[in-house]
Amino acid sequence: MNDFEPVSAWAARNSGVPCISLSHQFAVLQAESPRPKKKDWIGKMVLSNYAPVQTGFGFHFRKYADNIFTPVIRQQVRDQETSLQDHITVYLPAYDNERIVKVLSNIRTEEWHVFSKHTTREFRVGNLWIRPIQNELFLKSMASAKAVLCGAGFETPAEAMFLKKKLLVIPMKNQYEQQCNAAALSEMGVPVLKSLKKKHIPFIENWLHNGRVVQVDYKNETAEIVEKLFTEFLKNKKEETEFPFFMETETLT
Repeated sequence: MNDFEPVSAWAARNSGVPCISLSHQFAVLQAESPRPKKKDWIGKMVLSNYAPVQTGFGFHFRKYADNIFTPVIRQQVRDQETSLQDHITVYLPAYDNERIVKVLSNIRTEEWHVFSKHTTREFRVGNLWIRPIQNELFLKSMASAKAVLCGAGFETPAEAMFLKKKLLVIPMKNQYEQQCNAAALSEMGVPVLKSLKKKHIPFIENWLHNGRVVQVDYKNETAEIVEKLFTEFLKNKKEETEFPFFMETETLT
């Protein structure tokens, strides 16, 4: 079983060992999953060949196909008590603190809780509270926030929607997976910004005043996932016995 990890995936491929994927990236690569309007053949090729597998199951914001499940929400997140306080939780690792402060400090009516990988200490700049990344503090901030501004990764947007938070995402440039995530979130009604710039302040303010919570139903599907994994494993095991698995296999396209 492989979670989009290249060493074991390529070792299995080269050794003729069955390899089953269980990852978000596998779902992104499925034909039924949303794609950005702008084509990125190189990005798709890299994602397709990074960790080659024979088959698998994926996780996405919606169940786009039978082999795609909705996100696995950590129990720590499921157990969070939610509230609506007067702050917005921010996690934008692609941007340094200077850029974030330069833009968000112009929206003076709001309190911003910025979690940053670019600092090891807490400090304030006007109405922005900059804090180092710490899982428990971040979850508490997000669970009590009135909105969440983050990148277009998978885990944080999924958890924000599960916690019923108004969400705005900014996908990383030249990152195909995040561009695909942004396309999927946009289809669901989540607003997407191309970048964090001063010219986008009116857009952010409009989102804060008029944005809505996107409703999702992310049930715990762990038992079903495990059952399907074992079914697929036994199927591959049978095929391996009937037909030697050292034959050439195709990479996902």
